[in-house]
Amino acid sequence: MKNNEAIHPDKLTSTILAKLFGAFFYYPPDHQTVKPLIDILFQLEHIVDWQNAVLIGEQCQIIATQINNPELNYQFSLLFKGQGAMSAPPWGSVYLDQEQLLMGESQERYRQFLQQQGLTLNTGINEPEDQFGLMLMAYAILQEKNNPKAAKQLMDEHLLIWSSAYLKKLKQNEISPFYRALAVIVEQYLLMI
Repeated sequence: MKNNEAIHPDKLTSTILAKLFGAFFYYPPDHQTVKPLIDILFQLEHIVDWQNAVLIGEQCQIIATQINNPELNYQFSLLFKGQGAMSAPPWGSVYLDQEQLLMGESQERYRQFLQQQGLTLNTGINEPEDQFGLMLMAYAILQEKNNPKAAKQLMDEHLLIWSSAYLKKLKQNEISPFYRALAVIVEQYLLMI
């Protein structure tokens, strides 16, 4: 295999990783959904045959050193909930719409796509559905429903068109080494699906 070729994980592994990453990009680290998943982050380099296993191993080490950081929930809040100016807003419409605002045309197209697939995202919070973590979880749901065509459409038409710009900003954030490392790992994951 050439060094620049990605190995595609099987459908089950890809779905599990989408759920895992979606949860970490949507819920704060102390949330009941995320807490039981933390140990999996330390093992990511062994779960998939990564294109760049050394890079993934390095990022897992960073995550391991940061997971007990008492500031991690605050860092999450700054990066994902928006206290002040956000260095890396996690919503697609910020990157896709001309005014770079939430709830733009791209978000409305995504909402219509979800409705066509019979998906309603009810998080209990009034927020746009085009949040990065929510989109990864929607991808996993479509995979679980054995709808690979819709899952691919979600990626190609709604997530991958802005995710590289988002992850680049998240990798450059000065707030959280944990989320910088997670952004590197998820970027590598998205290259594989």
